[in-house]
Amino acid sequence: MKWNRAVLSALLAMALLATVAVAQGMPPGHMHEDGMFGGPMMGMMMDYLDLTDAQQAQIKQIMEKERSTMQPLREQERQSHRAIMQLITSGNFDEAKAQAIAQQAAQVQSQLMVEHARVAAQAYQVLTPEQKTRLKQFMAKRQQRFEQHMQRPENAEPTPNE
Repeated sequence: MKWNRAVLSALLAMALLATVAVAQGMPPGHMHEDGMFGGPMMGMMMDYLDLTDAQQAQIKQIMEKERSTMQPLREQERQSHRAIMQLITSGNFDEAKAQAIAQQAAQVQSQLMVEHARVAAQAYQVLTPEQKTRLKQFMAKRQQRFEQHMQRPENAEPTPNE
């Protein structure tokens, strides 16, 4: 499967956002209320990039500044999820309603991806050249594992590295 630059950039942005969340001192799984950027990767990125206190403060400032833009989008995302779940469990599935909800959710996801990328790009500028190189290397390895995972048949057993 080939990935275009937008998808790869989004993945890099997400990884950087995980780093940003760590810099904010958030516990794993709590970058968003839904835990989107959580897990062991956050602590690993903190150690891996060795952010200074000053870098953490700068990144926190960037995130605080963008919070008011991102919060309404995350709420719209939650509303779309609730609406589709309600439609699924209503007993009266309406494909046209599902399509409308999906289209709205796609627009919100698109806006969120752009916002995440913008914030990640700002946070990326806080990193030293060495940290940027290390992040790129980490993401290249992660991308390679992801592509290998995506090429595996659905019912295949996971490898020990996954």
